[in-house]
Amino acid sequence: MSSFLLIHGSCHGAWCWDDLIPHLTAAGHTARAIDLPSHGHDDTPPGDVTLDLYARAIVDAIDEPVVLVGHSMAGYPITAAANLAPEKISKLIYVCAYVPMPGKSLAEMRRMAPSQPLLDAIRVSADRVTFSVDPADAAAKFYHDVDPARADWAVARLGPQPILPQETPMTPAHAVPRHYIRCLDDRTISPAFQVTMTADWPRDQVSEMPTSHSPFLADPAGLTALLGRVAA
Repeated sequence: MSSFLLIHGSCHGAWCWDDLIPHLTAAGHTARAIDLPSHGHDDTPPGDVTLDLYARAIVDAIDEPVVLVGHSMAGYPITAAANLAPEKISKLIYVCAYVPMPGKSLAEMRRMAPSQPLLDAIRVSADRVTFSVDPADAAAKFYHDVDPARADWAVARLGPQPILPQETPMTPAHAVPRHYIRCLDDRTISPAFQVTMTADWPRDQVSEMPTSHSPFLADPAGLTALLGRVAA
């Protein structure tokens, strides 16, 4: 059995994993999630948040080696954490997440994609410190295959996303084993770009799910089974 630490994506918090964790624990795994700085219940001012602060928060949350799972934007923080403390991480699992390209920020990678499905839903704050996702568009972008009541629950919990971490370039991690889960009906990060980001990965390091951008809500049982196989 494995020990998982789950890291949320943009505008989300540890709450987004609430449906998945009971499935993982029922399967015999240990699983927990944290709020990154300025997300969820963490009260760090958004203007103080950096990619390094994300990485240190992750590393500080690890007492023994874990399988580190990152969703969406969290591909950058989990990679930064692996560079900072590879001995604490047995495997990196990217769930429809950005995989850093050398010298590229997440924002630059987003602009490289063949399409930017989320762009028309993003609302940048007046001080340009954060962005948010328009609640009227969020369910269609993140949760279109999720039970509508659960999708509404998630939309109500979305918060502002600090911009600076997404404008910070970094170097990919090479010392930690990794795996990528592509989501084939993703309407936030295009499936085509998920293929591009993993084009040179061995086939046994890539899996697929037929879900939206949020498999932890759309199919927590299926994601649990896949994570268990990948982590073994």
